[in-house]
Amino acid sequence: MPFHRLPTSVLCGSVHSSRGFLAPLRSALAAARRLRGARCQRESGACRSQGRQVTHPTAHPRTLDDDFGFGSSSPEPIVATPGANALSEVEDDLYMHKFLREKQKEKQSVQIPLVDEDSFDTQYPDAEQPSSSGSGCPVYVMLPLDTVWVVEREEKRISVLKKERSLDIALHTLKQAGVEGVMVDVWWGIVERAGPRQYDFNAYKRLFQKVAGAGLKVQAVMSFHAAGGNVGDTCKIPLPKWILDIGEHNLDIYYTDKAGHRNKECLSLGCDDVPLFWGRTPVQMYRDFIDAFADMFQELFGSVITEVTVGLGPAGELRYPSYPEGDGRWRFPGVGEFQCYDKYMLECLRRAAEAAGHPEWGRSGPHDAGHYNSSIWDSGFFNSNTGSWNTAYGEFFLSWYSDMLLKHADRVLTVAAEVLNKHGRPRVFRSMRDASNGHVIYEFAPACKMGIKLAGVHWWFKSRSHAAELTAGYYNTRERNGYLPFMAMLRQHDASLSFTCVEMRDCEHPPEGRCSPQQLLQQVIESAEAYGVPLSGENALQRYDDYAFDRIAESAFGRSARAGRLTQVTFLRMGDLMFDNWDAFSRFLNRMRNKA
Repeated sequence: MPFHRLPTSVLCGSVHSSRGFLAPLRSALAAARRLRGARCQRESGACRSQGRQVTHPTAHPRTLDDDFGFGSSSPEPIVATPGANALSEVEDDLYMHKFLREKQKEKQSVQIPLVDEDSFDTQYPDAEQPSSSGSGCPVYVMLPLDTVWVVEREEKRISVLKKERSLDIALHTLKQAGVEGVMVDVWWGIVERAGPRQYDFNAYKRLFQKVAGAGLKVQAVMSFHAAGGNVGDTCKIPLPKWILDIGEHNLDIYYTDKAGHRNKECLSLGCDDVPLFWGRTPVQMYRDFIDAFADMFQELFGSVITEVTVGLGPAGELRYPSYPEGDGRWRFPGVGEFQCYDKYMLECLRRAAEAAGHPEWGRSGPHDAGHYNSSIWDSGFFNSNTGSWNTAYGEFFLSWYSDMLLKHADRVLTVAAEVLNKHGRPRVFRSMRDASNGHVIYEFAPACKMGIKLAGVHWWFKSRSHAAELTAGYYNTRERNGYLPFMAMLRQHDASLSFTCVEMRDCEHPPEGRCSPQQLLQQVIESAEAYGVPLSGENALQRYDDYAFDRIAESAFGRSARAGRLTQVTFLRMGDLMFDNWDAFSRFLNRMRNKA
């Protein structure tokens, strides 16, 4: 069976650069940013912050999009009508055209390939294209959260790519520097915004054409969560409005804490099998969405789109929203709160307690678990020596709470695998072996891998109870490896795992938080190895210092983690800060490429 590769027509373009290409590119980008800064100052009288520290918006500017749930905290105004962002687009276009003309005069051209916007060429050469990363560890880069956006044009709401020309330049620059591919969120709230089973992948189709034209690969995240409430979120993208409308009449579709606060970032796993959404259950909605995505883009599976990462909770990670920083309820290093108080979760808890012979355990979650910002010594439940986490009741509740998360992942991955691997999807040769009767058996695998994300909840790791991990749904303590059940489940589905906090060191955190991102990562690495689960890493915070880059390299193939442990690294995130620190990032890419 032939390998499915990138269409020759898509690969016709290339980027030609001389030794001095990147310096003028950075100058052009910096000048474009100065133009945007001046425009923002004229419009709002506020200058954009240039600090490196991640900040969270306290309010979103009012635009027409806010009526539909879209808003942004970025200085770039959200496009709402044909003229609302005209100045921005004109200035960006003028700057890019000026830059291209200057490079043509200097014979340092950036050629953006022309592609057929109606369809991809489905004729692929058989040969596998070489990896940009050689024998090192491939590096992917996350695209901005709002790469795809919704605008109103001619009284119609359509999905578009923001700042296309800048995106073209950036993608080709990443390829030149040795980046393997990009990770992009495929937002449920954008694609299925118009109504049940009404999918709009038009902007993503154009995006994947541009990525393919640059010679990059794609890791597509099926983002069944909302943006705006997590560290580094710079825009607001809600769940589909028709989902929110159902939530207005039934708030129990959302995760709920003991105070009754509803978290609208994603749906509660408690209603996974309840047909509340126009006759469909959440699991059926996720399946239909992934199926529609695969139907649209299966010709790119294995050649351009190498992995479909299935979102399973807040921030796309398999966890409970136990530490909601975006709305101010939680601050590091609080233990967080259990999210089991919607009626569907409570009903599951009641049934589990009755089956265990202790119906009194099923009335609610632990009464002495403190609040979001408690420390372990402030709560009776998490206390290292006397806490009820280490009692028969604690073992029952924590096992049930974590098992619910595990079953949620198993349900969603089961249906995702069915639609990604159904008859007619591209497959690639995996291996061959001799049968006992003298025949040869050829084994094929899906051309596009499936994966999930786990969160690096590293605070309180050095305590016995690992409180923050427990509220997030990982029943991991000093005496119990809570990650092995997740690895066993991933192995069963032949899925890969992406894990965060690979850039962090223990010494960078306050001692009162009992943090240990290094020990946590090592435990996850060893757990993944035990079940043969491919493991990749992500940085949790956007950093460009040598300490962070050294730690990422160590995690991939250094002293503290044996060589080849991480199959790839995904770097957070493409944007102004990356290009402002381009020299440091380029050195990091060279190091990852050469195992330095």
